[in-house]
Amino acid sequence: MSEKAARPRLEDVAARVGLSTASVSLVLRGVPGPSERTRQRVLKAAAELGYQPDRNASMLARRRSRLLGVMVDIHSPFHAELVEHLHTAAEQVGYDLVLSTQTRTRDEATAVETLLAFRSEALILLGPVAPAATLVALHQKAPVVSVGRRIPDAELDVVRTADDDGVGQIVDHLTGLGHRSIAYVDGGKGVIATDRRRGYREAMRRHGLDDHIRVLHGDHTEEAGERATRQLLSGTRLPTAVVAFNDQCAIGVLTALGRAGVPVPGAVSVAGYDDDALSRLSCFNLTTVSQSAEEQAHHAVTAALERLDEDRTEPREIILPPRLVVRGTTAPVA
Repeated sequence: MSEKAARPRLEDVAARVGLSTASVSLVLRGVPGPSERTRQRVLKAAAELGYQPDRNASMLARRRSRLLGVMVDIHSPFHAELVEHLHTAAEQVGYDLVLSTQTRTRDEATAVETLLAFRSEALILLGPVAPAATLVALHQKAPVVSVGRRIPDAELDVVRTADDDGVGQIVDHLTGLGHRSIAYVDGGKGVIATDRRRGYREAMRRHGLDDHIRVLHGDHTEEAGERATRQLLSGTRLPTAVVAFNDQCAIGVLTALGRAGVPVPGAVSVAGYDDDALSRLSCFNLTTVSQSAEEQAHHAVTAALERLDEDRTEPREIILPPRLVVRGTTAPVA
């Protein structure tokens, strides 16, 4: 007696056309995004296989919120740019975003609670600082994608750039211009700050500049850049170059040097990190490192959908290569 043929599944249609189940699901649900050619291929394969949607699954799907929760630091220009690209990536696959902000008086835990209260199906956290164990526990409630922060050996997905390599590229650029006295304004606590600080130290050692390593206390704000620069100005001799944790901090460095009448890049070269919107303004024209915000956003949304629509359980870490962007704040040593 022969067994009854297995009912065709969504995965079978995806395999037939060589697409992800998420893409096939979009076509079969009539969601905007896939091209007409892709739609025709998927519909033809579904017809040939005799695929019929599971009505129970469809009923469950209709009760889904189709919302992705995003935690964002309201003070970060780079996060604002990420959110813009996340909106675009989410809309292309039939989802919308719920935003919850971190501020000086509203912490990460509160922001996440709000996202869950709005029935976000997955959480995309921009630069989370909570302990890894806390994020893993949160992942049990809803799939979590950490953007920007390395989380070793965790069950959740990570999308980030190689921060240590990015800072290393800046140091390589400056040493190529003849700089040896290169100071670094730190980003404070946290994994991202640790990785960028390590990148600075390793690059300085690689160029034989161990004796010139100087790390100044700082954080991610313009005020931190100004404080660190005032400390440098109070010393006996300025470094010929300053690398800052991020663009906001670098703008603080530029501000303090400008007030002191120190020409940039004539006397001191300055570089930041993030390539945010402010760094591109002509009044700053800041040398920096691009984190490919659009690409990070695309990968973050894709990772969330794979968890939701494809039932992927294996964690994934996507590491994008950073890219040095040379502008007008760095020049050869005078």
